[in-house]
Amino acid sequence: QINKKEAEIKLNEEEIQETELQIKKTGEDLDRTAKDIQDKQDKISKFMRELYQMDQNSDLEIIVMNDSISDFFNQLQATEKIQGEINDILIALKKAKADLEGEKADLEGKNLALSELKAKLENRKANLEDQTDAKQSILQQTKSSEARYQSLIADLKEEQGKINADIVTLEKAMRKRLSSSGTSLEELGDVILTWPVPSRVVTSTFHDPDYPFRHIFEHPAIDIKAGQGTPVRAAASGYVARVQNGGKKGYSYIMIVHNDGFSTVYGHVSAIYVSTDQFVTQGEVIGLSGGAPGTSGAGRLTTGPHLHFEVRLNGIPVNPEDYLP
Repeated sequence: QINKKEAEIKLNEEEIQETELQIKKTGEDLDRTAKDIQDKQDKISKFMRELYQMDQNSDLEIIVMNDSISDFFNQLQATEKIQGEINDILIALKKAKADLEGEKADLEGKNLALSELKAKLENRKANLEDQTDAKQSILQQTKSSEARYQSLIADLKEEQGKINADIVTLEKAMRKRLSSSGTSLEELGDVILTWPVPSRVVTSTFHDPDYPFRHIFEHPAIDIKAGQGTPVRAAASGYVARVQNGGKKGYSYIMIVHNDGFSTVYGHVSAIYVSTDQFVTQGEVIGLSGGAPGTSGAGRLTTGPHLHFEVRLNGIPVNPEDYLP
């Protein structure tokens, strides 16, 4: 998988180089078209001045000013020629302006594609780093011993199974408690989620086939890039159903229940600012992100700072990116 990611990164870098070359060429085309438009406008100005000077004299004055009737007709033909050239230049100018708008739109599209390619490259590099760190982390914890490795895997699977079971059970219990107390989640309105941290860089996707710990459990969330200690905000208004403080060695998370059967989970948090049963509004800071190995709340399945963000619908994990703007 690591070799595959390295190949994808190399291909991504080549795509970026090709797009940058295309942007450079489009920029040069824009400059040439703009110069062509300016040249045509200058010619039209020149011809208009000449026509204006000709129009200042009456036909009789032009006849008197010329040596013969032949010169008079020659001047009339020159005027008609100038008018024809102006018409031709105006048609060409209209086309050049249309070309310019098309080139601007093309440049805008290529710049957007470049931004997307760079974001994809950043994601892939972060994912590769996670996979490499995950491999090193497990090797370090097991001291390369097969028996220790299998024992650790069993422990981690049991731990993840318990976390998932707790989340499902506690969500049901919170909804039941709210209902019996007369609190209606429907009053909160439709659930429209917002990103819980400023970054929108996803380093591991929902059920990511390249998730570094996939052999232990299916990734039920997205991992969002976030520096250690980044404020984490409630993605929607709701009630805090669970606050799990894992301390220095355990896994810390916050779970909030919302209307429409939704709930959200925020994992690897290094600090918690809310408590169970508390009502929180969308955008309210509920804690700080974590995930740096060995730090408070990070747990054992982490390779670096990030936010583990889950969205559940009726207790079942769903892809958060399907509900985020």
